Amino acid sequence: MREVRIDDLREPRRDAEEQAFHDMARAMEVDLSPDALVARARRDTGLDDLGDPTLLDRLEAMVAAVEADTGLTGLGRWIVRERLLGLLRARLRFEDFTRRNPESLEVELEPPIIVVGLPRSGTTHLVNLLATDRRLRSMPWWEVAEPIPVMGDGPGPDGVDPRYVRSLRQWEATNRVSPLTALMHDRPPWSIEEDCELVDLDLCGYSMEWQARVPAWRDHYLGLDQCRHYAFLRRELQVLSHLRGPRRWVLKTPQHLEWIGPLMDTFPDATIAFTLRDPVAVLQSAITMLAYGDRNRRVEIDADGLAAYWVDRIESLLRAAVRDAHIIPSAQRVDVEFHEFMRDDLAMAERILATAGLEVTDDARARLADYVAGNPRGKDGRIVYDLRGDFGLDPADLRDRFAFYYEAFPQIRPEVT
Repeated sequence: MREVRIDDLREPRRDAEEQAFHDMARAMEVDLSPDALVARARRDTGLDDLGDPTLLDRLEAMVAAVEADTGLTGLGRWIVRERLLGLLRARLRFEDFTRRNPESLEVELEPPIIVVGLPRSGTTHLVNLLATDRRLRSMPWWEVAEPIPVMGDGPGPDGVDPRYVRSLRQWEATNRVSPLTALMHDRPPWSIEEDCELVDLDLCGYSMEWQARVPAWRDHYLGLDQCRHYAFLRRELQVLSHLRGPRRWVLKTPQHLEWIGPLMDTFPDATIAFTLRDPVAVLQSAITMLAYGDRNRRVEIDADGLAAYWVDRIESLLRAAVRDAHIIPSAQRVDVEFHEFMRDDLAMAERILATAGLEVTDDARARLADYVAGNPRGKDGRIVYDLRGDFGLDPADLRDRFAFYYEAFPQIRPEVT
């Protein structure tokens, strides 16, 4: 297996071409004013109704938090702008579609399977594995990025959805600029993605924390009434099942950890796959990925500030999970300990399907096996991490801080020494 050590996280070394790109990234001027964003989205779509008038309040709060982050390059601001424009366009199209097709909100959803766990804890592999079962509906990235088709924008002569084509081009461009990102979190058009991308159409999720330093948005987000936002997610799933079935979903998002109550209120019949992994291993993976991405989206790499923010953020997620895990009925929960899952992912997937009341058919088993055979862990290489050298963090100190989590879930094995 190819091993890659990124030894310039704190102070990136750039050749002439990379430096020229970084200089360009810093110099870009990007307008993030909410009024301009909304006007552009309305002009692009030819639509006007955003549905919930409080959406604009959340947009203003999110943009204000981003504006307070003076460390973003122009490219970093452009990435935020494109993200927000995409969400606003998608929301306009969603509201227009439901107005023209009210029957889409009458779809009866079947009990979903929901993967709940920290980022970097095996959730992506698990949801992609479960999504091979044709009885389940899932969201590939090309669809998440543009959930509602553009009217008149049908497949080309090759039969390929133009949303897929646009997603493929974006993925190829990202890999050219940040080639090691794929080793940490590859996101090709066909990969199954997180439902926080759908929740974000209501501008109520934690995703912006991954793109900028936005503690003000974090605090605003944590104060929202998530019951109403999870109800919006349910409506989105109804619409997407109406567009392209089936009606039984497999979902996953780390932010579910801090909203288990609203999650179970909205999907009381869900089967929950509760992933468990050493949070120190999760942390080193997450902040390494973020620091690598920061070399172009931020003026400077603030490795210490980045680490401090995410140590605190992961602790917050874990404390909420420990507090609320009892809300999940034991008959509907499968604990997915990371090493057990890595040792026999097929057996774990079959266990989850069985808990959800789905017979593991020969077809389902064959598809699971094909996915595992074609996607071995680290097939394209593995990042070698260094918490101490890159971020000045002592794993022993972190384990002390997360002791409450190890006590709540004693089956978790420490991975980082």
